[in-house]
Amino acid sequence: MTAYEYKITLELELWQKQMQQRPSLGNKIAKRLQDKVNSYIPEKVHNAVTVAIKQMFRAVLFGAELLNEQVRNDGTLELREGIIQEKIKKYRKGAAAEGGITGAGGILFGLADFPLLMGIKVKLLFEIAATYGFDISNYKERLYMLHIFQLAFSSHETRKHVFDSMLDWNKTAATLPDDINQFDWRTFQQEYRDYIDLAKMAQLIPIVGAPIGAIVNYRLIVKLGKTAMNAYRMRLLRRPLLDTQPKRTLLT
Repeated sequence: MTAYEYKITLELELWQKQMQQRPSLGNKIAKRLQDKVNSYIPEKVHNAVTVAIKQMFRAVLFGAELLNEQVRNDGTLELREGIIQEKIKKYRKGAAAEGGITGAGGILFGLADFPLLMGIKVKLLFEIAATYGFDISNYKERLYMLHIFQLAFSSHETRKHVFDSMLDWNKTAATLPDDINQFDWRTFQQEYRDYIDLAKMAQLIPIVGAPIGAIVNYRLIVKLGKTAMNAYRMRLLRRPLLDTQPKRTLLT
């Protein structure tokens, strides 16, 4: 193990402990309040939002244009993560600019931020996965991206459940349905919406919406990037890549 691999192994262990932490009293209260609010929303609205997010996410995540992302098959882990860090910087700047522009445009522009930001997040995930050397044309790899998305933007309870399912991904992947429509989109959309609701509602406020949109989008991309890096580290550092996939040279 190189010095860099030792360093990121310690970072990974710390991150894993954070993922498995029990929710604080404040987190529990906030979750109960959000669940209470959701209980007052008509079922038809929940269903409509679920369908909208499912279709939006499927269009982006399973779009043919993203599958053309070149998978990297050479370079050390340190080199690849240096490239990934630059990608995160690029995307967080772009997301901040997009959030500032839509935040300055009032309610209509603010609503447009949702699908635009989702597209930015998914594109970043594709580039991170490809840089680590994972075949993003593989359906199960795109499901892994969905899990990363959930891990980054969910309540403590859901986050721990998703994290546990990712610890042995090969075993989990074998049990997942081949039909994307069978994915639990209701929980996915509700957790994601609840996670970003307060910040995004503030983005719709005239005048202050622009700086809020820029800051919120910036932080969301940073969080997604960190989550994705550790999620892929968790797989790479726990299996002998050189023994099973000789084209990859991450752990040399």
